[in-house]
Amino acid sequence: MSMQVPAGNLLEKINNPSDLKQFSEDELEQVCQELRQYIIDVVSVNGGHFAASLGVVELTVALHYIMNTPYDQLVWDVGHQAYGHKILTGRRDIFHTNRVYKGISGFPKRGESEYDTFGVGHSSTSISAALGMAVASHYKGETDRQHVAVIGDGAMTAGLAFEALNHAGIENSNLLVILNDNNMSIDPNVGALKEYLTDITTSKPYNRFRDDVASVLSKLSSVGPDAFKLAKKLEKSIKGTLLKKSNFFEALKFRYFGPIDGHDVKHLAKVLRDLRDIPGPKLLHCVTVKGKGYALAEKDQTKWHAPGLFDKITGEIKKTYYEKPQPPKYQDVFGHTIIELAEQNPKIMGITPAMPSGCSLNLMMKAMPERAFDVGIAEQHAVTFSAGLATQGLTPFCNIYSSFMQRAFDQVVHDVAIQKLNVVFCLDRAGIAGADGPTHHGAYDLAYMRCIPNMTVSAPMNEEELRNLMYTAQQENMGPFTIRYPRGNGVMVDWQRPMKAIPVGKGRLVNEGEDVAILTIGTIGNEATKAINDLNNEGYFPAHYDLRFVKPLDESLLHSVFQKFDKVITVEDGCLEGGMGSAVLEFMADNGYSAKVKRLGMPDNVIEHGEQPELWAECGYDAAAISTQVRLMGIKKDTTHTIAS
Repeated sequence: MSMQVPAGNLLEKINNPSDLKQFSEDELEQVCQELRQYIIDVVSVNGGHFAASLGVVELTVALHYIMNTPYDQLVWDVGHQAYGHKILTGRRDIFHTNRVYKGISGFPKRGESEYDTFGVGHSSTSISAALGMAVASHYKGETDRQHVAVIGDGAMTAGLAFEALNHAGIENSNLLVILNDNNMSIDPNVGALKEYLTDITTSKPYNRFRDDVASVLSKLSSVGPDAFKLAKKLEKSIKGTLLKKSNFFEALKFRYFGPIDGHDVKHLAKVLRDLRDIPGPKLLHCVTVKGKGYALAEKDQTKWHAPGLFDKITGEIKKTYYEKPQPPKYQDVFGHTIIELAEQNPKIMGITPAMPSGCSLNLMMKAMPERAFDVGIAEQHAVTFSAGLATQGLTPFCNIYSSFMQRAFDQVVHDVAIQKLNVVFCLDRAGIAGADGPTHHGAYDLAYMRCIPNMTVSAPMNEEELRNLMYTAQQENMGPFTIRYPRGNGVMVDWQRPMKAIPVGKGRLVNEGEDVAILTIGTIGNEATKAINDLNNEGYFPAHYDLRFVKPLDESLLHSVFQKFDKVITVEDGCLEGGMGSAVLEFMADNGYSAKVKRLGMPDNVIEHGEQPELWAECGYDAAAISTQVRLMGIKKDTTHTIAS
């Protein structure tokens, strides 16, 4: 559904930032009002991330008003807050296709616009990327080029951000880091950094001086080198006296400015204009409100992070109503099951890096706050923290989205697997993740976990199996144990059944058959079940095996498969390179079997955004694609019955 900007508005006149520069500073407030309303209008009927973009409207307008984008390079951290940026940079009239299959991406994407300087989706990359751009510009002699990294206080908790700050402080490059401080990521931020930033923003003596220092410094620095040194001493003296803790960023050799009101667009424009003329690494601390301008989103920022479709007038979030009970989300099965297990087993602990509501560990955090931890956006720390717990005889369930676990691969190998520690990795959002697109698809976990010694790698086909695998993983001496499951709803209404252990490395026969064997891993096996139901009506009768484990493989099951079938189809919701199908081929080769094997899964290219069924079909492993492959490989049976005369 296309959204038109009302006639006579300023926003309809902005097709790129140069159009924005034609307005006076007094008109910027109206531009912000219209931009915020346009985001509300479109997202309410099309869905997407919401509160984060509302919180940076004024900052977005001020940046494009003052900076010479795209020559000046603007890098958004995570990028889910860049909707206003997209609308101002030539994508207003196609913004309604945001996150829709074949539409524009929900995140900045280099191939989509020259204004999107860096492809993002995961947090804490902006400072490193912008510093690389700044150093490159300095090397090429482009001394007038500015580089801006906009990073949230939640994203600042990741080690990568601190590594970049540490390096940037010694580079004499045009780098401005804007700290968007709203005390939120998806859930409320946690940790000492949050407390530190809160101390800065609530220091009344320091706040009285904040604007004067920036103004005096910008004026004195233009007089000469001696005045510039004097200005630096003045600034350091004031900050050191009034706010001892402000030296954190300055200890990394950044010039710290702020905190300032991130919703005062005229003042933001003035400050950015002044900072543009100050050389070297700088950090501007902006205080904003996530969801600004939409009262319900300001009040409940977690709920309105990505609310889906909603009535923009009443705020009612539109839900699909069903006559019959529906299966739960896999994340909720995890959330309820870990509490059940923890009530029985006092050794169980829960850990997540800043995704308690997304993975439903928030349920355990409420029920057992002393046994569940949100460690902030810090996947590497989450894994090694879990390893530390395990050395003391505890059983941590470390829940990390599949694509985010990629960031902690070394810790999985070095800190968990080599030491054979019993850490249970629950990888949510495994496989096709949907509208968040390629940065969020859980494409690689089967392959990258399978190659690690001592690691058990499993995937349930349904909710009952997820519960049983969690029960299995928390038993004594299980070692490193991975359970992967997808985003979205399961297939069972009656899912809260008594849990039981599954023999590690044992698959199961789902459906007897002949001629062709279909081997699946995980919930995509339900697509194979749909395919077989249709195929049986056509006279095809393939067998179906659910491997459940890609490591260790059920060699007994595979021996029986290759002894009976010379045509095999493998199906997985993950990359074909190194995945379950590759494991089956390795087994076949190692054991001297000869069979025609067709592997279905995610091909060796970047899969864009869209709904899960759309992308399963595009990649060729939904029920229809499985059926097609069986028809190509199988032999149709005669299902007619002859009546004797």
